[in-house]
Amino acid sequence: MNDDVRNIVLGVIATALSGGFGWFTRTYQWRRALRRKQVFFGLPTGSDCLFVVNRQMGGTDSSLHRNDAFALLEISALIKDCGANVQIVTHDAARQGFGERAEFCVGGPVSNTRTTAHLASMLPGVRVDVSTEPGPDRGSINVGGETYRWEKGQVEYVLLARLTTGQGSRPVFLLSGQTANSNQAAARYLARHHRQLARKYGGESFCVLLKVINSDAYGPDVTELVADVTREARTPAAAVA
Repeated sequence: MNDDVRNIVLGVIATALSGGFGWFTRTYQWRRALRRKQVFFGLPTGSDCLFVVNRQMGGTDSSLHRNDAFALLEISALIKDCGANVQIVTHDAARQGFGERAEFCVGGPVSNTRTTAHLASMLPGVRVDVSTEPGPDRGSINVGGETYRWEKGQVEYVLLARLTTGQGSRPVFLLSGQTANSNQAAARYLARHHRQLARKYGGESFCVLLKVINSDAYGPDVTELVADVTREARTPAAAVA
């Protein structure tokens, strides 16, 4: 074998080794990222999860608001990425215990009775004004002694929480907003920031308050983190102070 042929063969071997190593590295990183996502969402491959939908606020039937349907689509993409299956049920038909399957519960207590149950059992420090009469406090969220009021078309708030009851239990993700638009904003925030949330909280419960700005102009796109209210939300309101 002359020098030219040897150099060509060595070049081919080096290229193959480099390509194989690159493929292995990319595959390993992809699988590791997938495992982290599955652990955070409680969605191993082939598992089942529950998506609890609310009814349209102010509606007389079980109709689903368009923005809540969009929230479902945002979260369905995450579920599909994890290789899991989703069962969609209405809030008044969900009869599952806590932690048996991963759950995504969308809507505030005005439109979702399961949210009411989750708030009472897991986030007793949160108070939501569920009055139906017009007024400045309608739909307001009170947590940690602060009141967050909805200003139609300008400011909307939503609680995004990951709740677990202990080791081995599947998490419940609660998206409890003042409007359907804020519910979708929380779903979009979860889809975009789940890696950062997983790095910060790991497998622990958390509750953050998000603010949706100028929804008349921007819809659910402009959302900012107001505060981590985990401690305040998990402390019964009577015990605060």
